[in-house]
Formats: sequence, structure tokens, C-alpha cells
Amino acid sequence: MKPGGERAERLQDLLDYERGFWGRGVSVAGVDEAGRGPLAGPVVAAAVVLPPDVCIDGADDSKQLSAVVREELYETILASAVGVGVGAASVREIDRVNILQATTRAMRRALLHLPARPGHVVIDGRPVAHLGWDHEAIVDGDALVHSISCASIVAKVVRDRLMRRLARRYPGYGWETNVGYGTAEHRAAITTLGVTPHHRLTFGGLQFELEL
Repeated sequence: MKPGGERAERLQDLLDYERGFWGRGVSVAGVDEAGRGPLAGPVVAAAVVLPPDVCIDGADDSKQLSAVVREELYETILASAVGVGVGAASVREIDRVNILQATTRAMRRALLHLPARPGHVVIDGRPVAHLGWDHEAIVDGDALVHSISCASIVAKVVRDRLMRRLARRYPGYGWETNVGYGTAEHRAAITTLGVTPHHRLTFGGLQFELEL
């Protein structure tokens, strides 16, 4: 088989999960999040509903994508999807209720922001208690289910754009590149500059650094 044919076959394989529902007339919303691990910024979730048999070329291994490619795919996903919903949970919520519950809130809000209720919801990872939606959870779903891959890209791009905007208001932390994650540069800046209103005060060892 020629390389192009192999690529086309790979793209079609990515739709195997969704086809099991589309064949019964059931729409599928893939859900994923971005930003569970950073020291600063919200956690953002996205829900994506694709039309039957639509596959976004390149959105099959989101963890390996460059920022430039993610931005390009983001625009394609928005133009191609039946519906895209985005939700977030703030730093205050993360500190108040913990990151797991905050992530659940972000996912619930993303689903509520879809233009129509999907027939089936599938999320990346483990089942989510108190999501408020019946759903299936698939470990490594962002590599196995195409609508989850697309949701992963949307959530990542939305969050990264937000952190780059915040970087202009709070220079010195490197958010334009680390997008809030705990890099050496970011941790050093916390020690010298202190924390901002967008830092998670109960997260990632930050409480220890505040006591120095």
C-alpha cells in the first residue's frame, strides 16, 4: 500500500469508535481537558461533536503536536464540527475544591455550552464522578477516539492563548512559553517576584515556596 493510502486508512480507523454510534443515529461528544498540572491559570475543558464520517487530518496524536500545528487544527475543528463547547474552572475554584472537582466542573460547563445535547459522551481517562452526564471513559482516549483528540486540541489552544495574554500583564514568569507549568524559570520567578492572583496557592509545592 502506498504511504498516502496508509495515511487515509489510519484516518478512517480513528473514526471506528464514533461509527458505532453514528450508525444508530447517535451523536458523540468527545471531552478532554488542559491544565490540570500547572502552578498558574485555570483548568479548561472542551467538548467536540463531529459530523458523521468527518475526520480532521493531523488530529490523531495531540500530545505530539507543535503549538503552530495545534493552532491550525483548532481553526479546522471549529469550522468542521457540529458543535464545540468550552468550559473552565478558575484558580479560586481549584484552590477551594481541589483540581479533580474543578476539572469536573470545567467538563460539565463545556458540555453545557454545546449547541445541542449529544446522544453519547466519551471522555479521556477515568470515569468522572458527579459529571452530571452519562458517559464512557477511555484511558488514552485522546489517541484512540477522534472526537476526544479534537477536544484535547481545542482545550489546549484556548488555555494557551489565555496564558499568553496573562503573560503580558504579569511579565517575568515565562507564561508565554511555559503557560503556567512549573518550569525552573517559573519557580524561580515565584521566589523573586511573588505570586499573582492567577497562581494556585495550594498546588504543586507552591505552598512551600511561599514560606521561603
